[in-house]
Amino acid sequence: MAAVYSSFILLHTFPSRSSFSRFHFHNLKLNNNNNPIFPMSSSLPLKSPFHLLPSHVNKFNRTNRTVFKFRASSSSSGSTTLTNRTVLFTSVITVTLAVANRVLYKLALIPMSNYPFFLAQFTTFGYVVIYFSILYIRYQLGIVTNEMLAIPKWRFFIIGFLEALGLVTGMFAGAILPGPVIPILNQTFLVWQLMFSALILRRRYSINQVVGCLLVGAGVVVAISSGSNAGQMLSEVEFFWPALMIVSCAFQAGASIIKEFVFLDSSTQLKKSLDIFVVNSFGSGFQALFVLLFLPLLSNLKGIPFVQLPSYLKSGAGCFLNIGAGKAGCDGAPLLPLLYVVTNLVFNISLLNVLKSSSAVVASLMLMLSVPISVYILSLPLPYLPEGGTTLSPFFLLGCAILVCGLYLYNTTRPARKNSEDD
Repeated sequence: MAAVYSSFILLHTFPSRSSFSRFHFHNLKLNNNNNPIFPMSSSLPLKSPFHLLPSHVNKFNRTNRTVFKFRASSSSSGSTTLTNRTVLFTSVITVTLAVANRVLYKLALIPMSNYPFFLAQFTTFGYVVIYFSILYIRYQLGIVTNEMLAIPKWRFFIIGFLEALGLVTGMFAGAILPGPVIPILNQTFLVWQLMFSALILRRRYSINQVVGCLLVGAGVVVAISSGSNAGQMLSEVEFFWPALMIVSCAFQAGASIIKEFVFLDSSTQLKKSLDIFVVNSFGSGFQALFVLLFLPLLSNLKGIPFVQLPSYLKSGAGCFLNIGAGKAGCDGAPLLPLLYVVTNLVFNISLLNVLKSSSAVVASLMLMLSVPISVYILSLPLPYLPEGGTTLSPFFLLGCAILVCGLYLYNTTRPARKNSEDD
């Protein structure tokens, strides 16, 4: 599920409040009204352009004992090829939805510019209802089994806690840090994912794969910073605040890897693929619980006294629906906010499906790929965006080139293996 927070708040556009929404566009030249553009927040197979082999086919580090050992026999090569094509198609759809999600979020903030915190809470708690409703329907249809619902809930408890904790720490740090340095610090999210993937999932990465991931992160930084002197601004801030932002990335990355662990472990315990709405529903539910507990703190961080929160939410609902008197500035509602909410919901489901069928690192790389595409589209003249038509700097093209080189290096490198028998 997704929640949208203004200025420096993390947008969790991953199911159960995605951990992959860690890429922020702050102080972009194409953004003249100080509204940030929030994007959303492994080892890949070898024969797919994105190395998107299902995780249950991946072989983990054989030098460490792990409960996950999967092998694909030669007789299953045809089905594996078909699966690769299916996952690749899903990935392309997910990147398209990621771009649409970011663009529509920017458009949704036009009528909701005074109520981004309401939009965040609406998606946070509203998605819990939607996810559990879908889960109930799928249970009645026999798609979700009793065995799936019986998996340990403490894992979802940890996921929800980590994502909520990442949200709060990110908000605290974002309130102090200069806007342009936040997307740079957020690139540590991928580094944390690689580390947790190696520690928790026992995956091994070659040097080229690690370098490729770092190049992707560097390309995003160059593309969205557009040459801003973020280093100098960062030197003016106490070390504690950038460190806190990096720690918030660690919380989010840990949650994403645990989600992948849940899918992998369930495939061995249940002998079948775990339905994504089990993870969506319970993960989102626990995160909403922790967000509710942190709500007084979150509202104060956004400059909304907790005693005034009910009236603020009521006014936000009126603007969202564009009803009631005195709703000046809500032009474009409810169409634009609803378009964003629907797209964001579908995007969350699609992204979790990619994580399930490939890996958390792959999902992050795809989201990074969608960042410069979103920046380019938002630089064009769009309805309700008078600041459209911005000329992109050479740094944007340079960043895109670095990003593509990183993706190519990662996807053309064979994963690290202990010996040839793993091949």
